Amino acid sequence: MLDTPKDLQRYPNLQVVISSGAGVDQMPALPAGMELVRALDPGIEEMVRDWVVMATLMLHRTMPAYLEQAGQGQWKPQAVSHARNARVGIMGMGRIGTLAAQTLGGMGFKVSGWSRSGRAVADVPVYGLQDLDRFLGQSDILICLLPLTAETRGILNAALFAKLPEAAALVHAGRGAQLDMQAMRDALDSGALRHAMLDVTNPEPLPADHWAWRDPRVIVTPHIAAVTDHHAGALHALEVVRATRTKARFPGVSIRTGVLSATGGAAQVSFL
Repeated sequence: MLDTPKDLQRYPNLQVVISSGAGVDQMPALPAGMELVRALDPGIEEMVRDWVVMATLMLHRTMPAYLEQAGQGQWKPQAVSHARNARVGIMGMGRIGTLAAQTLGGMGFKVSGWSRSGRAVADVPVYGLQDLDRFLGQSDILICLLPLTAETRGILNAALFAKLPEAAALVHAGRGAQLDMQAMRDALDSGALRHAMLDVTNPEPLPADHWAWRDPRVIVTPHIAAVTDHHAGALHALEVVRATRTKARFPGVSIRTGVLSATGGAAQVSFL
């Protein structure tokens, strides 16, 4: 993966940029006529779903407490609850959120979703922008899969944690800048949160001396919920190149315009 250039104007022949990640908040402004396309790799969505399900199960079965006990040589069973008694709330009901909701629902969890639009999802109650407080109040395990926007930056803050049920748990696989780490620590200390599992952090990468590494209530993985399949990415890039030469529609959807129109010619394609 290439480092994202700060200025794409320097590439006058560049027509298409393919983003290999789920988010595009790292991209600079695109010059007029340039398209930004998300790589087509269903495996990415499935990998994030798998990480989210793993994290949810770990927090549901109090795995952070067992890991702490293991380090101290303690044999101490924790209370066990059925999945049907756990309410899971997913912030961000795009393709990954929907896939996670369907999987967790199939395992017996009581799953609800939240998105700005409140768009309906089969078999999952989804709350809209105005119903955030109601959604939070019934999320024993809160999962964040939101994209990073001006509205979602810092959304996981003290005010939000205060609206969760007491001793809730946090699963964060959205973007690091959405999380106020100090607010999370305060919520853990007050009992508003009992555990958190993070694949993204603020800052990122997390410094070696950061408190979260040493806090037994927090489990951190280094942004590995999904890893791009280079074979699938290369095949998709080739399809994009072919589309520019044949003036066919590009495979995938333009993130900026929603519709891609191939312009043909000797186009350059960058894979970021």
